[in-house]
Amino acid sequence: MSRRSLHTPAPDAAALRARLDRARAAAAAASTDALLIAPGSDLRYLLGQAGGSFERLTTLVVPADGTPALVVPKLEAPGYADVPTDDLGVELLTWVDGDDPYKLVADRLGKPGRVAVSDFTPALHVLALRAALGDAEQTLAGPVVRELRMRKDAAEIASLREAGAAIDRVHARVHEWLRPGRTEAEVGADIAAAIVEEGHVQADFVIVGSGPNGASPHHDVSERVIEKGDVVVVDIGGPLPAGYNSDSTRTYAVGTPRDADVAETYAVLQRAQAAAVAAVKPGVTAEAVDAAARDVIAEAGFGEYFIHRTGHGIGLDVHEEPYIIAGNALPLEPGMAFSVEPGIYQPGRWGARIEDIVVVTADGAESVNNQPHELVVLDA
Repeated sequence: MSRRSLHTPAPDAAALRARLDRARAAAAAASTDALLIAPGSDLRYLLGQAGGSFERLTTLVVPADGTPALVVPKLEAPGYADVPTDDLGVELLTWVDGDDPYKLVADRLGKPGRVAVSDFTPALHVLALRAALGDAEQTLAGPVVRELRMRKDAAEIASLREAGAAIDRVHARVHEWLRPGRTEAEVGADIAAAIVEEGHVQADFVIVGSGPNGASPHHDVSERVIEKGDVVVVDIGGPLPAGYNSDSTRTYAVGTPRDADVAETYAVLQRAQAAAVAAVKPGVTAEAVDAAARDVIAEAGFGEYFIHRTGHGIGLDVHEEPYIIAGNALPLEPGMAFSVEPGIYQPGRWGARIEDIVVVTADGAESVNNQPHELVVLDA
């Protein structure tokens, strides 16, 4: 039986219009004449529809001063029928094969001095827009748009809570599939199916790193047969229908761990993760949260085995701003959401990671994941 939960509705027209207004203001503040937003998560944030990127140009033109316009091939326009363009004050400009859509954008903007293009716009379109816009300076839109997307509103936070609860339900069921004699791939397939059963649109990633494979943070799954005594890292997530993502890691042991140092080392990891979460509050920098986890691990003698940043932002993308990493002096603000996921990875032996998504509140942090942090020892 499906356990899908009700998902948070897509933003209404008023919320989307407010986002477009903020995008125009942000462009002006960045001395940018227009944002050119390609299909993807930025477009979904501004219009409620991600669209698709193909060889034909689709772009949302957001001028700092003027009316936004969605430039879209006529044959793709039905895919945007649910976008309330009239309510949003967005003009729909369609074109057909044989037209020059890049000239259409250029004519719309006149002679801009500076335009910002979505970070993941295909080079095919970036170069053609550059040629059409003549002497206009072309920059990335990411630094402008991330200022809007980093701070989640109440509806976005509700979506992240829902995603966290859904992936927690999957972790609570891992004991159903993780046992000796099964391959990582077999366990991963069951987990992927459960991710959908528990309300996700799809499983974006399923990591089942058993034994020495757990020492590779971005291991996927393999044909390795899980053995009694293995420590197993399970990192899973995906999007819910509203577009917001889950991402959570727990570490399991299949029976009593075979390595005598597992309990002591894992206790260090627990302290590090707890210290990082405790450090989260408005005004604290992203790098200070990273240091809170890293210092605990380094002081215990495992510094060389913590080989990635402590966290990444999450929302409509699994990885987005802010990044919780040394060198990022960004002060945290209420509404920012990111993972806290320190790990200890001992090559050739075993690895472990604990990951929660947290949201910065007025005076600390709220975790949207609530599965226990202890090493989960399963019957074998």
